[in-house]
Amino acid sequence: MEDINKVRGSYDVTDLTSLEKLEPVRVRPGMYIGSTGSKGLHHCLWEVLDNSIDEISNGYGDRVTIILNKDKSVTIIDNGRGIPTGIHPVKKKSGVEMVYTELHTGGKFDNKNYKTSGGLHGVGAAVVNALSEWVEVEVYQNGEIHKQRFEYAYDKQLKKMMPGTPVTALKAVGKTTETGTKVTFKPDKMIFSTTDFKFEIIDERLQELAFQNKGIKLILIDDRFEDEVQKEYHSERGLLDFIDYINESKTVLHSQPIIFDGEREINGLSIYGEVCMQFTDSTSEYILSYVNNIPTRDSGTHESGFKTGMTRAFKEWAKKLNLIKEKDKEFEGDDLREGLTAIVRIKISNPVFEGQTKNKLGNNEAYTVMNDLAYTKFSEWIEDNKETASMFINNALDAAARREKIKKINEAEKKKVGRGTAPLAGKIAVCTLKEPELCEFIVVEGDSAGGSAKQARDRRFQAIMPSKGKIMNTEKQKLENVLSSEELKIFNTAIGTGVLDNYKEQELKYNKIIIMSDADVDGYHIRTLWMTYIYRYMRPLIANGHLFIALPPLYKVYKKDKKGEVIKYAYSDDELEAVKKEVGKGALIQRYKGLGEMNADQLWDTALNPATRTLQQVTIEDAAKSEKMVSLLMGDVVEPRKNYMYKYAEF
Repeated sequence: MEDINKVRGSYDVTDLTSLEKLEPVRVRPGMYIGSTGSKGLHHCLWEVLDNSIDEISNGYGDRVTIILNKDKSVTIIDNGRGIPTGIHPVKKKSGVEMVYTELHTGGKFDNKNYKTSGGLHGVGAAVVNALSEWVEVEVYQNGEIHKQRFEYAYDKQLKKMMPGTPVTALKAVGKTTETGTKVTFKPDKMIFSTTDFKFEIIDERLQELAFQNKGIKLILIDDRFEDEVQKEYHSERGLLDFIDYINESKTVLHSQPIIFDGEREINGLSIYGEVCMQFTDSTSEYILSYVNNIPTRDSGTHESGFKTGMTRAFKEWAKKLNLIKEKDKEFEGDDLREGLTAIVRIKISNPVFEGQTKNKLGNNEAYTVMNDLAYTKFSEWIEDNKETASMFINNALDAAARREKIKKINEAEKKKVGRGTAPLAGKIAVCTLKEPELCEFIVVEGDSAGGSAKQARDRRFQAIMPSKGKIMNTEKQKLENVLSSEELKIFNTAIGTGVLDNYKEQELKYNKIIIMSDADVDGYHIRTLWMTYIYRYMRPLIANGHLFIALPPLYKVYKKDKKGEVIKYAYSDDELEAVKKEVGKGALIQRYKGLGEMNADQLWDTALNPATRTLQQVTIEDAAKSEKMVSLLMGDVVEPRKNYMYKYAEF
């Protein structure tokens, strides 16, 4: 027995560790905010913002202001009721201290104070406190201003440094005629890889919230730079404004969007659903879904119910309108939704999310309500709009025919793979390792650079695909044209996941997909074309963190003297000046016009070597913004693109 313990390692009660108060959050922040990068940083802001929006959604207040401060802290101010400041009869603490120092504390576990809310678990405020250097809370209530400060500080009782420690008691510091809450927090740089809040990410979130809560006023102030930036958000038409915003750069098939809503109680849950949708000439569907103002990036039961109810209604009416005979093949839901832009939102009194980050809804009741609501409302709409509905159904039948054609193309390609005659053969320098988590697939602009990359790479884990030039603009192409493109076939075969609804993450052959192009206008265009294709046809590659852009240098700065040779690289004109000073007098400068000018050693050092290269991960920080930008930059509608280019000409 003793020998076994030596081999296995002893394990008894003395090995158990008990974490105090907010320590678990700091030890495993990913459990609460998803990551400690930019996404997790902004998630902290959303946690505080969601509390303010919950007040507004339930009829308490109509205004929220966010201020990005010079010291990298952020302030959120609302005019709601304010966090309770009274002393809890059992805990003997103020409501503010309970909310910010204890997990699972809040007023949202029943429906007394909030009919619906985005914050559910009562951990948001405490998590933000745990992951901050300091937090200050001011509450405007009962004619007084109450204030309390928390810090990562020494806890006298526990005799050690603790996160979220109250360093002052909650006390009245002044008089006021306002009500509401003001929270300022400074994210801890020991926790986060970046503490720089992105104006554009917050901008998009506030725009979404304004669309979802018509009539409210949201204000974003960026006070970090010499020239203060201030932007206000307000919508009078709600989701109708939202659909116009998303489809600005698309060609719509009907001028008047379809919008409906309804409310129902099921199994003791009150559920309100609202849908706004419009068809475009795009080849892909785009659905944004929300629960209690929270974006559900991974959809959920509310979105599934909407899809099912919509398909059921249109299939029934297709037969009533004699557009489908009994013996004909029916269209599927995917065929019907081709080109659809839709916003699906619900308010539910007790939502069940998968995980604290609330990306997917799990309530079966939401499926039932949205299924019935969509079926009923679409049936009524079709009866009043038979001509437009017939157009949608005929488009779905055309899409179904294309799907069958594409299926045959895919089956033919699979047979080629089986016979060893797939387009992959001879076009890609494959790597020797077979473990996907270790491998990289690098698309390189041009045969010349592709040749250098093949010589420079580490053939154990890096596969190279030379791209002959610009692939087609897939935003403007029919699906069958995209899938018949030779270059895209090579890429698809190499990656292995399949596309669109056939995408299977478990079939992915490479952990990193890297696009490497020249740092010029053509290079940026090539990069954009590849990102557009992946965004439209393999979006999980981006969502799951697999897509990267290689950032090769613009300049080589070098000097050779008696002390030896010094080589440095600069990635921008601004960086060049700093590098020149670092290298010193006598420095020589080489400007790279393209990847093809680099020899294998230089390409390895600057773009391929994991230890020295610079990669930029492509993320979908905000789905609505991504959708709008892809359509704007790559779509057919010229005017919005022209306006954008004039606005950002200098950039």
